[in-house]
Amino acid sequence: MIATVNPATAELVREFAPQTKKEIEHALAAAARAWAEHRRTSFAQRAEKMMRVANVLEREKERLARIITLEMGKLLREAVGEIEKCAGCCRHYAAQAEEFLREETIASPARRSSVQYQPFGIVLAIMPWNFPFWQVIRFAAPAIMAGNVAVLKHAANVPQCALALAEIFGEAGFAEGIFTTLLVETEAVAALVADARVRAVTLTGSDRAGSAVGELAGRALKKCVLELGGSDAFIVRPSADFEKAVATAIKARTLNAGQSCIAGKRFLIANEIYDDFVAAFVARMRALTPGDPMAEATTLAPLATPHIRDGVAKQVKDSVAAAAKILCGGNALAGPGNFYEATVLAEIPADSSAAREEIFGPVASIFRVSDAAEAVALANDSAFGLGASVWTNDAKEQELFARELESGMVFVNALVASDPHLPFGGVKRSGYGRELGREGIREFTNVKTIYLGG
Repeated sequence: MIATVNPATAELVREFAPQTKKEIEHALAAAARAWAEHRRTSFAQRAEKMMRVANVLEREKERLARIITLEMGKLLREAVGEIEKCAGCCRHYAAQAEEFLREETIASPARRSSVQYQPFGIVLAIMPWNFPFWQVIRFAAPAIMAGNVAVLKHAANVPQCALALAEIFGEAGFAEGIFTTLLVETEAVAALVADARVRAVTLTGSDRAGSAVGELAGRALKKCVLELGGSDAFIVRPSADFEKAVATAIKARTLNAGQSCIAGKRFLIANEIYDDFVAAFVARMRALTPGDPMAEATTLAPLATPHIRDGVAKQVKDSVAAAAKILCGGNALAGPGNFYEATVLAEIPADSSAAREEIFGPVASIFRVSDAAEAVALANDSAFGLGASVWTNDAKEQELFARELESGMVFVNALVASDPHLPFGGVKRSGYGRELGREGIREFTNVKTIYLGG
């Protein structure tokens, strides 16, 4: 069902009826009409409205953050940070879109030749619940600034976030159809992708969902960007700043209760510092306090749904059955809400869930490695390739990891994070295409060659 269910209490707050075929048709027709006008507006006109979106987000950040926390359980302070990040993204593309899409003159045999970047039209976005504003804004801000229009099919458990986003773009002065929220069930996606008015599709979600949507988009011969799961390696070498590495490792695994595709999930620790790292890491994981995500004292939020909590519990149980050792946690918490203990697993078999699958919750898998080459090999021994965080002050090791790790992003001595300035995306089963940066705004443009002969 499309509904708000409080993850901390399991209370059904509000339920929404899916939109009818007639309502969907009205929305798509409005989006098509809007694109006919919007594509011919100037960058300055679009930027003025996009800056207003940023202003509304900042002005309403406390209220919007509470909607996020109510619907998917994120700690309130993290939700506030998410809204602030969205405002920054809007401002970035308002300021940079024209430069990113400026016509480029290319040397060729022609009298004059160039490349233009022109908008596609309607971009359908199928978005997840874990960052319910950020995931949407980081597609919508560049897409709309490029001259496209956006149709959002959001996750079924964050309908109030989806509706609030549409209201914000309307309040900022964007015409009807520039940003449209559809409250529809998953079964409606195939028809939306196939609709001739929809020119491109973007999805953030699991690799299973990405495979399904990629197949639909391929059948319809439509451009598709897939930002999928990850089982990111977090590598710590002997030369690292130990305290900073441990503190960042805790944040990497528990931010958003571990429900992040770019969270560090597999911790590859050098043999020389392994025992000390594990002792410090486990102590801090044990110290996390689950509770009401609206409360300042809470440091571990609930998982978004019972299904996600039960899935995490099964993955841990299966890993232990395969001989993994629990160093702390390992249980769902009793009482209302979708809480799961902060958990650390070690001595993990190579074919277990903890080694092979993405665990979308506060569960860390720790591995002992003998040298940098083994760390690279173990990090790359994954179906996923989204990001990697590497902690070393050895310049040769930094170059080695940057060159050899099979991932879309390598962050050295830093937490892997999405940033409007930098392209974001992965390889292997972590998807294809890029969001953010110059590359992200160009994904949904027609790279048109202009050749003037004679």
